[in-house]
Amino acid sequence: MNNRLHVVILGGYGVFGARLARLLADEARLDLVIAGRSLAKARALCAGLGGAAIPEAAEFDRGKPVEPQLPTLRPSLVIDAMGPFQGYGDDPYELVRAALVLGIDYMDFADGSEFVQGIAQFDAEARSCGVFVLSGVSSFPVLTAAVVRHLARGFQKVETIAGGIAPSPYAGVGLNVIRAVAGYAGQPVHPTRDGTKAIGHALTESRRYTIAPPGRLPLRSTRFSLIDVPDLQALPPEWPGLKSIWMGAGPVPEILHRALGGLAWGVKLRLLPPLTRFARLFHWAINRLRWGERRGGMFVEITGMDAEGRAAKRSWHMLAEGDDGPFVPAMALSALVRRCLDGQRPAAGARAAIGELELTDYDRLFAQRAITAGVRARTDANVPLYARILGDAWDRLPEVLRQMHTPGGGMIAAGRATVERGRSPLARLIAAIFGFPPAAADVPVQVTFNVNENGEQWERNFARRRFSSLQAEGRGRSDRLLAERFGPFEFGLALVVDGDRMRLIPCRWSAFGLAMPLCFIPSGDCFETVEGGRFRFHVEICLPLAGLVVRYRGWLVPGAG
Repeated sequence: MNNRLHVVILGGYGVFGARLARLLADEARLDLVIAGRSLAKARALCAGLGGAAIPEAAEFDRGKPVEPQLPTLRPSLVIDAMGPFQGYGDDPYELVRAALVLGIDYMDFADGSEFVQGIAQFDAEARSCGVFVLSGVSSFPVLTAAVVRHLARGFQKVETIAGGIAPSPYAGVGLNVIRAVAGYAGQPVHPTRDGTKAIGHALTESRRYTIAPPGRLPLRSTRFSLIDVPDLQALPPEWPGLKSIWMGAGPVPEILHRALGGLAWGVKLRLLPPLTRFARLFHWAINRLRWGERRGGMFVEITGMDAEGRAAKRSWHMLAEGDDGPFVPAMALSALVRRCLDGQRPAAGARAAIGELELTDYDRLFAQRAITAGVRARTDANVPLYARILGDAWDRLPEVLRQMHTPGGGMIAAGRATVERGRSPLARLIAAIFGFPPAAADVPVQVTFNVNENGEQWERNFARRRFSSLQAEGRGRSDRLLAERFGPFEFGLALVVDGDRMRLIPCRWSAFGLAMPLCFIPSGDCFETVEGGRFRFHVEICLPLAGLVVRYRGWLVPGAG
């Protein structure tokens, strides 16, 4: 079926509305209206939109009665991207009521738990009118709900749900989003704890988490703080017996995040008034004082009982590179608009949109951008170290690499190697401290693997010059990394599957238990691969000021000890 749809995006030139408009710009079956208080801004967006959709600018003032303004826009579907939904005043559902009176389908970006939960009061009226009213059509709770359903397959029971979003510091945050966050900072929210609805206070409780899709370079360990999102109320009824649910946000730079958390504590303790009055200052700061990785991510983790009644944990990790992450919140609305164009309208009624899309719908959308995602399952301690860290990506490694990283007690691998050494005095000193072998061409090399409760001890022997390290799963801020220790020095290495290679990328390091500055972290090309049916290694260690310290490369064949 090939329908034509007249879609009005209220607040369409704002941060979220504009991203939705860009996602829909290639749709030739769409008449798109960008509406808001500023006609000039609406026209500017339309002029730069391009694509096959037919854009039109219109004026819409939320401060005036809504019902008389809607008919002039001629919508068959109205999308509210204005917000903040927590601050819509005495009649927060004025637009919803107007849409029902006029028989117009409605969707919104609402992120407030109370607003989304309250939409169900219009269910009977929406059914009788034959229209759909969907609230919270965004990452929280549409994507999170889809992920939990995916992770829970094969579970007898889901007991805990936790999730968080870590936006890129360069994502660009709209003033209305900041108003919403400032409005609920330090205010009561209602996570589920011990199986009952509890009281928490937004941004005053935090936890750390590392977003790490299997085989990809993870985000740095991120501090997440409790936020008010629809999931807190919308998800518990879907999983009876749920003991706890927690949702957080991890904005960076962390210093600004911690400062906001401190102010939220002031609100909680009634030492400060609500932070809404400082929204413009926060908006200025977060969009100017920004540094860090130009990438963002999201995680959802569940625990419960598997089909055999055993305790189980699964987690979903998503990474968005560059500037693609900010489009994720608008993807659910984009997908549902396209479904309507294909004649697959959502069922009539008013509800939170937690069941409208599945994770497979998102996978198709992610594939169009630099967005990757994967699932991790808790694995038994008997699983090889590298397999535990790589998760599902372990199966993508060539068999030769998997064999090398499945060492038995005292396994020995032998082969040949070439060693190069840096020539600067500092490089020579560092190489001597770590015991790296001298420069040599085509020398015998032997690696002995000893597995114990602390990890894997690797003893390397280059023509009788020996040095060793202990490898183990990273903990704390090195979570999801391979922690390799040389005496008092520890290096957190990301295991990244790159085609038929596994790269080892330094992400953090410490000396005598103290975290060291990243500006001095070792660099260099380090990877393992297969050539001629043999395990090949290439290790290059360079340091600021010292330059090349050591480079050794060669091949190994595993055998019994």
